[in-house]
Amino acid sequence: MIRVGIIGSAGYTGGELLRVLIYHPEVEIVFANSASNAGNKLYEVHNDLLGDTELTFSSDFHSAIDVLFLCVGHGDARKFLDANPIDASVKIIDLSQDYRLRANTAYQGQQFVYGLPELNKEAIKTAQYIANPGCFATNIQLALLPLASKGLLPDQIHVNATTGSTGAGQKPGATTHFSWRNNNLSAYKSFEHQHLQEISESLDQLQVGFLPVSEGSLLERAAAKINFVPQRGDFARGIFSAIYVDTDLSEEQAYALYESYYAAHPFTHVSPKNIDLKQVVNTNKSIIHLEKHGNKLLILNATDNLLKGASGQAVQNMNLMFGLDERTGLNLKSVGF
Repeated sequence: MIRVGIIGSAGYTGGELLRVLIYHPEVEIVFANSASNAGNKLYEVHNDLLGDTELTFSSDFHSAIDVLFLCVGHGDARKFLDANPIDASVKIIDLSQDYRLRANTAYQGQQFVYGLPELNKEAIKTAQYIANPGCFATNIQLALLPLASKGLLPDQIHVNATTGSTGAGQKPGATTHFSWRNNNLSAYKSFEHQHLQEISESLDQLQVGFLPVSEGSLLERAAAKINFVPQRGDFARGIFSAIYVDTDLSEEQAYALYESYYAAHPFTHVSPKNIDLKQVVNTNKSIIHLEKHGNKLLILNATDNLLKGASGQAVQNMNLMFGLDERTGLNLKSVGF
């Protein structure tokens, strides 16, 4: 059994991680850390776990585990590891953004590997430390990786993507309040979203030279190529993106490219029919649909921001790190109606 410890287990990503790992056939949850909830049953915070477990939250943590998941806020993972060095034998999967960018990957003499299996599967298998991708970043990269793999990304990429309220985390805020979010739609961080940085680095990994080498920050250089308008949707979970690029590929050629690229990746599927968000909510799937309109290729992608965009992908990475089938514990079904 893989002995698991979780830091920050009371939030949305921690709750989803627990929901998956409780029924994972190769996992023993050693501790679920939450200082503010120590002594409480998991189901007293994550009420969907009532009847599934009698585990309690703990304020303690230790290194008598095989893998540590960091389900903490951005900036807090690095602070935690700086203050609490973990035994070098323990694998770490960080769900924050602290170790995702190339300039920030160092820890204890090793490097965090960017944990997008559809990009870095072989490196993940031998990694000690994984930086789990962001939710928008996962969705958008999966929509574009096949093109990048053949050097077919154009100079300008246009992205409109809408996310559910859980993407903002568990702490209540003005834009997650039901009376504001319900029956509403808004844009935010247009052309400036922080996930642009990891997206551009991954695309540049496949299509060398995609990321311009010029003056300015990584975010500014990424925004010069990727025109990204994120939106807040009036639903709880999921990301639906509509992306278009100029290309000489025919629709048939585009489908052949995408189907070939994802043939060995069990969670990313290419659909010849139009897609909707309900197909992926509560699953670790990403479903892509392609359409050609004149010289433009429209790429639609749907993912669950809490699973394939966070905790599900973290378990997928754990499976790869420990030599398991990457689908283990992740055969989850969506609810279509």
